[in-house]
Amino acid sequence: MAEANSSADARAVTAHPQAKPGYGKRTAPDQARRTSNDFAHLPPREASIAAFIDRLPEGAAMDAKTLAASVPDYGQAACRTALNRLTEAGHLRRVTERTKSDGRSNHWVTRTYFTRTPRDDDWWADFQAGNVPKPRQRPEPRPEPPEEPEPQPRAAGKPPRSQAYEALALAGRMDPRMTLSARDCKALEPLAEEWLARGATPEDIARELTAGLPPEVHHAASVARYRLQEKIPPERPAPAPAAPGRVIRILECMLCRTPGRPEALPGGFCRDCRGEPTPPTVYAIPPREVRRRADAIRASIGAVHAAALRPTAPVPATAAPCAFPSPT
Repeated sequence: MAEANSSADARAVTAHPQAKPGYGKRTAPDQARRTSNDFAHLPPREASIAAFIDRLPEGAAMDAKTLAASVPDYGQAACRTALNRLTEAGHLRRVTERTKSDGRSNHWVTRTYFTRTPRDDDWWADFQAGNVPKPRQRPEPRPEPPEEPEPQPRAAGKPPRSQAYEALALAGRMDPRMTLSARDCKALEPLAEEWLARGATPEDIARELTAGLPPEVHHAASVARYRLQEKIPPERPAPAPAAPGRVIRILECMLCRTPGRPEALPGGFCRDCRGEPTPPTVYAIPPREVRRRADAIRASIGAVHAAALRPTAPVPATAAPCAFPSPT
């Protein structure tokens, strides 16, 4: 049943719609490698949705409505609440970015950055400033459950099975038509190792080996060899270093989308959405001094008006005699 659910989740990830070009999910840098207990610190619902988002490709739509359509176990309200809690836990931040392209006009896009490694507010502040986040002290690892004693191997010195070997064996559990013998798994192991080196997961390999099979498979090893050779994914290009000063980022509140500085959005939410009261206004000049200065200004203006309206002395009717002699 677990394998069936995993296969259904994989199909949902593959069919998940993309956001508009430039928008949607973005993977935050400096993450730890994917493990089976990345989200064990979260409640079951949030852990399930976080694991689903972690497998989404770059640019995938991440709004609550789209997630609810792809994750049948939860509705829009549940997905919206889960996104808010993932934000509080440091896995999500909504960012508005202005990208600068040579020869093109600048434009703003809204992206949701996701990290499977939870981050604190200081890390997101560094990221918002455009700095390459420096490695920080990782949180103390959660105590692992006590490991069950491993059964004694029947043959002394028998090496443990590799991840590639397990991926080939998983194909037979997903579809009995692709059941491979131990010798077949060992022979095909180098091909599966190349898939893992290019970013594929054991589930990706098993799905590719079991998808679209004919009603009867007469030689599972030959089918597996052909698919591993012909459908190998391309090599992942090395990420190009970000050019300094090319992107301007502004963090937004996850609920109301109000932009703000990192210190104004602790945990990814503004003061109003956190339900905190507005602090009292602190005036640079006391109100009493403001009123005194205003009264003085009004008195000065009144004095100027009164002087302008005061009547002036009348001009005498006879003019003073001319100082120059009149012509004869």
